Amino acid sequence: MWNELKERWRKQSPGGYRETLRVAYPLIISTGSFTVMQFCDRMFLAWYSSSAIKAALPAGILSFTFICGFMALAGYANTFVAQYHGAGDRLGCSRATAQGVILSLLSWPLMLLLMPVGFWILKLSGHAPDVLADELIYFKILMWGSVTVPLGSAIGSFFTGRGDTFTNMIATIVANVVNIVLDYALIFGRWGFPEMGIAGAAWATIVSGLVTPAILFALYFCQQKLVAEYDTWKTFRWDGALLWRMVRFGAPSAVHLLLDISSFTLFVLWVGRMGGTEQAASNIALSINNLAFMPLIGMSIAASILVGQYQGRRDSATAERASWSALKIGWIYMLIVALTFILFPRAYFSLFTDRSASGVLLADILPMGRYLLLMMAVWGLMDAANLILSGALKGAGDTRFVMYYSVAMNWCFWITGEALIIFVFDGGLLAAWSWLTAYVMLTAFGFFWRFRGGRWKTIDLLERETPRQPSAGPGAEACILGE
Repeated sequence: MWNELKERWRKQSPGGYRETLRVAYPLIISTGSFTVMQFCDRMFLAWYSSSAIKAALPAGILSFTFICGFMALAGYANTFVAQYHGAGDRLGCSRATAQGVILSLLSWPLMLLLMPVGFWILKLSGHAPDVLADELIYFKILMWGSVTVPLGSAIGSFFTGRGDTFTNMIATIVANVVNIVLDYALIFGRWGFPEMGIAGAAWATIVSGLVTPAILFALYFCQQKLVAEYDTWKTFRWDGALLWRMVRFGAPSAVHLLLDISSFTLFVLWVGRMGGTEQAASNIALSINNLAFMPLIGMSIAASILVGQYQGRRDSATAERASWSALKIGWIYMLIVALTFILFPRAYFSLFTDRSASGVLLADILPMGRYLLLMMAVWGLMDAANLILSGALKGAGDTRFVMYYSVAMNWCFWITGEALIIFVFDGGLLAAWSWLTAYVMLTAFGFFWRFRGGRWKTIDLLERETPRQPSAGPGAEACILGE
């Protein structure tokens, strides 16, 4: 593998490692900046009050649960832009972007209608009155500004779909810096701003959420080269047939994300019933996992973009090569991370417990935490395959399989098994995590089987009438990314 890696890196071949990393590294940096921003947000709230930090997580997760499906639907414009770009259809790129923006705007009233449901769920949680009051404030403000999430995803698709992930990276970093500054100013009342506590954190999120789409819209409509080449003003209109195709292919992706997040949230809530030490160990391990897997999210999006572009060119062979390149890079990264899980569990848990205000001692959670990190090391390679191969399948338009298979594995296999382990057999945390490990590994085998089968190569997302030509293969023209 190492000789192949060096040779393909040297050649800059279509679908090779250099091309994949060229697309992926800005996405990796973007997700990293979001992680830093979120950490600062939670840190400031912890400094402000205990009720604020307790309220931010459940209210924030609940709001994202209501928003994420609409975000995925509007953001599926990314796959259409990638395929139109690969096909050389510039106007198709801008038309698809316009439909994504329209979908994001249409979703806003629907998200607002979900607010009473969210209030009801929070009131059922049984949290302390001061925490519940902060939860309701935080949730309400986030939902009023919920349109910023799908809107940013939609307009960002124009840039990422064409392979210009660098522009999105800059816009995201600027927005995250604005969020951090406003967080400090509005939570504590600094630099002439009023002291707003958790409401200030919510408003900082909304304002910074407008920054990314504002920057991208300014470039989209005002940059002379883009306006001339993509006719961005004239194509910014309703296109019923294209919008319907986006809904038809994007809806399964949206449902998949919604149900995936819901099942994970349910697992976290169930683990919380086991006791304080088990909950602390599991939550810290999952937080470590989240930090470690951020680069793989960038690799997944990169695989989706490259597959979409090469499928748009009717070059399935290079699309497949790009997917394997992304997966091999992800596996190398995860091998390194897995070794740190095995060798340095104390360092990982010390990082979190040193900042914990809950009174949980490192000595209490480390013995159990070692086993959790060991399981994460075992299934890390398989989870990398889940993320990257499912991203590749989505880029080709095989969203129905991703949805059906993920829902079956999440709810029929994983959650059903967890319910039996936790509530019937009283199996404990390690048994629950062992079942999670089995679920991740079996899910990876399914995605691997589907991708290797090649059914995705026959999907014509753009519904073109001309017959499919044979794939160009290794001799295909290099580097179709960007302009």
